Amino acid sequence: MSTSIETIVLALKEFLEDDQVSVNQTIRELHGRDESYHDISLPDIVVFPRKNSEVSNIMKVANDLKIPVVPFGRGSSLEGHIIPYDKGITIDFSLMDKIIEVREKDLLVKVQPGVTRTQLNKELKKYGLFFSVDPGADATLGGMAATNASGTTTVKYGVMRDQVRDLEVVLADGTIIHTGNLAAKSSSGYHLNGLFVGSEGTLGCFTELTLKVYGIPEFTTAARAVFPTVQNAVEAVTSILQAGIPIARVELVDEESIRQVNHFSDTNYAERPTLFLEFDGNESGLQQDVEFTKEIMEDHGCEEIQFETDNTARTKLWDARHNLAYAYIHGNVGKKMMVTDVCVPISELAGAVTFARKELEAIGLTGGVVGHVGDGNFHALLMIDMNSPEEVAKADAFNEKIVHYALERDGTCTGEHGVGVGKQKYQAAEHGEALHVMEKIKLALDPNNILNPNKIVKIESLGE
Repeated sequence: MSTSIETIVLALKEFLEDDQVSVNQTIRELHGRDESYHDISLPDIVVFPRKNSEVSNIMKVANDLKIPVVPFGRGSSLEGHIIPYDKGITIDFSLMDKIIEVREKDLLVKVQPGVTRTQLNKELKKYGLFFSVDPGADATLGGMAATNASGTTTVKYGVMRDQVRDLEVVLADGTIIHTGNLAAKSSSGYHLNGLFVGSEGTLGCFTELTLKVYGIPEFTTAARAVFPTVQNAVEAVTSILQAGIPIARVELVDEESIRQVNHFSDTNYAERPTLFLEFDGNESGLQQDVEFTKEIMEDHGCEEIQFETDNTARTKLWDARHNLAYAYIHGNVGKKMMVTDVCVPISELAGAVTFARKELEAIGLTGGVVGHVGDGNFHALLMIDMNSPEEVAKADAFNEKIVHYALERDGTCTGEHGVGVGKQKYQAAEHGEALHVMEKIKLALDPNNILNPNKIVKIESLGE
């Protein structure tokens, strides 16, 4: 970066207050990492805008001076998306955390990007509504849109891209655009919502999101079902989906992961491959779905099934699942977690999970297999001593094997975590010639390659 940091700070303070611009070492360190095992790299400057016009001006300064810019939500990403390897400016959207409008009759909500999932659902509850996407972490909605996040409820409600009706986006040159409207459907123009959701800050900065919301179901019941093998559990899920049962969540937790859950969450679950399930809807229809599900699971060797309708018991059940990553971290002090993230067609799921479990046992690292198996997406959690080249190499080789297994079966290298830097090396194998189309789109919208450079697609570095 040829322009001095002092010059950039002065340019930014032309329209930002002193407390909105920071070169403090501690603040820079907080913005130089995410929750992944990827190397840390600090930005030169962190800025905290309060409105879209400030974001527009930040981008104009950055574009004029050819300074890299990385948007930042809460830093909960898992593939190094927000780590500024090219230094420059990080835009922290935490001050843009307003719920602008709840349009309950349209089942829509308009928010700023710094609003978190929990914050939104707390407000929506007043209207008898909820936002469906649940990635586990209390991420910001801007960050969730940037990575096309999904999670436990995807099997029924869809991924983040399915919820976005409109985005306000600041482009690399500071131009502010809207990608959609409030209508339920449109045949007008290119589908810009689909382009920008999942773009990981490489095409623009989100300053406003209009999202679909849903009525809170009349009745909800959760269940925990224990199976003799992972194969039995996954095949049961496949049969449930093929039967057309409208299940709201279905999560696989393998034997080793249940062991971690028991230690961390003070539970006493059978340490066997387990499905965590949830059904929602009207009570009479739900009872029929539950009975049919029981029959299917028994056909697949289910050893134990327990249903929970009480809200406290259901919350405890799902907290155990959501806290699984932290259970592994607390149980393996001094190690870093690698989380793999592939997605395959449902018909290939049982084979993929069995393959991953077998490969994990072969390398001898602590870890487990979990996942949102209702949509073909699963994760392996590996605990790695980053000071051991041997362990790092084993983990990388394992990740490579399950990614190629997925790609060979028309799956994807990342079901929900995004590309960042960790999955960039698989883009050519997955997309082929389409990757060159993505590169052209990136260069058309960001010719100076300043927006989160060298993430998703590899463009020639700045200054070269």
